[in-house]
Amino acid sequence: MKPLVVFGGTFDPVHVGHLRVALEASEFLDADVRLMPARTPPHRPAPVASAEHRVAMLKRAIEGQKNLSVDARELLRGGPSYTLDTLIELRAELPAQRSIALLLGDDAFAGLPTWHRWRDLFGLAHFVVLTRPNHGSTVSGELDAEIAARRTQDADDIRRSPSGKVLNLAVTPLEVSASAIRAILAAGRDPRWLVPDALVADAAMLAPYRTSTR
Repeated sequence: MKPLVVFGGTFDPVHVGHLRVALEASEFLDADVRLMPARTPPHRPAPVASAEHRVAMLKRAIEGQKNLSVDARELLRGGPSYTLDTLIELRAELPAQRSIALLLGDDAFAGLPTWHRWRDLFGLAHFVVLTRPNHGSTVSGELDAEIAARRTQDADDIRRSPSGKVLNLAVTPLEVSASAIRAILAAGRDPRWLVPDALVADAAMLAPYRTSTR
């Protein structure tokens, strides 16, 4: 069975950096990738676009990509989007031996000890940590001690076991951010080649950001 990679975020809006990362992870791990928008991230302000609108943007953006899909469970659940709850649900739905991996940036991974019941996550999934040239975040001693024996650079280690490993994945560096795109849209400028063409082609897709102040 292919690994299942979970790529969470607000996707407010989804942009080419998100999609490129998802594609490269799918290719490197020979995996299915689910983009999973969060309703209310515990450590971030509420998104500008509604939950329903962000799902619609994601679905439009990945049309025709056979290994990418959208999973809206965190939006349907309501309340803060705790990764632990999501992984427990997925484990109950999938075969016990299927590999699940969380895909996240190195800065987010460095903050893992602030997450809800973070040590329990290793028993439910692998971590695939996105790295870029000349960029890196220092992990705390607490996190380093937890992951020292879990590190691997062999993608087969992710495929062969259901959870528990930490793998760094070097991705194409695209310096694109959702906040910068929101500012471009609010200023009435063209976001072309920063967001998927399908969103640019449909004015309604990006409309919430043209009247937003953040």
